[in-house]
Amino acid sequence: MDEKFDPFLAEWNSFVKNPNFNLIEKCLKFSQILEYPDLNIDEYINKISRIGKSLKESISDVKNPTYLISILNEHLFENLGFSGDDEDYYNPKNNFLNEVIDKKIGLPITISIIYVEIAKFIGLELKVVGFPRHVLVKYNEEMILDPFYDGRLLDVDDLQDILDTNFGGEVEFKPEFLDEINNEQIIIRLTRNLKNSYVQSFVYDKALRCTNMILSIDPESPEEIRDKGILEERLQKPEIALKYLNKYLEINPNAEDVDFILELIRSIKTKN
Repeated sequence: MDEKFDPFLAEWNSFVKNPNFNLIEKCLKFSQILEYPDLNIDEYINKISRIGKSLKESISDVKNPTYLISILNEHLFENLGFSGDDEDYYNPKNNFLNEVIDKKIGLPITISIIYVEIAKFIGLELKVVGFPRHVLVKYNEEMILDPFYDGRLLDVDDLQDILDTNFGGEVEFKPEFLDEINNEQIIIRLTRNLKNSYVQSFVYDKALRCTNMILSIDPESPEEIRDKGILEERLQKPEIALKYLNKYLEINPNAEDVDFILELIRSIKTKN
């Protein structure tokens, strides 16, 4: 899709795809370029490091993963007071790692990112899991943890309960829901979360920026092509909106929301 060159997106794309930066650095860069231009990234890396080092000092020589996870949970959630934000879940600030580090509350994805990073200080290699609408963490296939709720251990019934809460009982648990996601997928999911928070707050220009950020990493994402069309229409750019909505129908002709998109295209053409 031929859009004019955007230096912001070019900088973002090269940073996200640069293997020399770790996930924490990429998440902090995300905060810096979107909302906090004066953010000192090194300062927050040091804050994470201090949390990790104080945890390391508190453990014995036992290397049992169950013991290490219990100490990690105690340190992060009981001693330091980190928790999931149930009360103001859709607050856009919950997507910014600097805010989560300072306020100690966040979303499943941001709490999980910190949890996995702190675990490394005690030799625990945990993986971020792309569970539908609720990011989780795993040590292995049997040990699934929910950092949003104080690192509690989950069984299959718990996983189904999370799905029932988020999908009204219409989605059955599948083992692939527990697949690990890589750093790029985590960043995309974080950006998508933020986009949804901005849409909930009717801040469409910032939501569109998030969509453009995702498309710069994954240019053929049907969901983002559709959302760019919808957001451009809300920002009164009918020509761009039509281009992306039609593109969405081309690549996804059997989508569940085809009727809605066709109606939107009709209304844009009628108005213009």
